[in-house]
Amino acid sequence: MNTGQTLQQYQITITPQARYIAEQSDAGAGRYAFAYTITITNTGSVAAQLISRHWIITDGNNMEQEVRGQGVVGAQPKLKPGESFEYTSGSVLATPVGTMRGSYQMVAEDGTRFDAEIPEFALSAPRVLH
Repeated sequence: MNTGQTLQQYQITITPQARYIAEQSDAGAGRYAFAYTITITNTGSVAAQLISRHWIITDGNNMEQEVRGQGVVGAQPKLKPGESFEYTSGSVLATPVGTMRGSYQMVAEDGTRFDAEIPEFALSAPRVLH
C-alpha cells in the first residue's frame, strides 16, 4: 500500500483555541484557570472513532503533567469523512502561562489504529505574553 494513500485515508485535523477564565483564577493562590475548545475534523477518507486521549500540560516552570483517559468529555465521537466534533474543557495551572499538546488515539472503521496529533497551543493569562 502506498504510504501517501494511507496518510490521506487516516487524517484528522485538530484546531485548538484557549482562553483565560479570570473568575475561576486566583493569582495569589497560584491558580490560573483556562478553557480550551477543540475542533476535531475528519479530513481523511475513512470514518474513524476517537477512543482515548493523551495530554501533556506544561506550566511556566516547565512542570509537566500527563493526562490519559477514555474519550473526551464523556464521549467517543465517530466521525465520517468531512464531519467535525467540537468540545470545551479546562485546565488549571500554577503559573499564568503554559502549553498543552498531545494526541487522540483513533480507530478507523476498517480497524486501523492511528494517533491524531494535537498541535501545541499556549495558555496565557492576559498581559503576561507580549
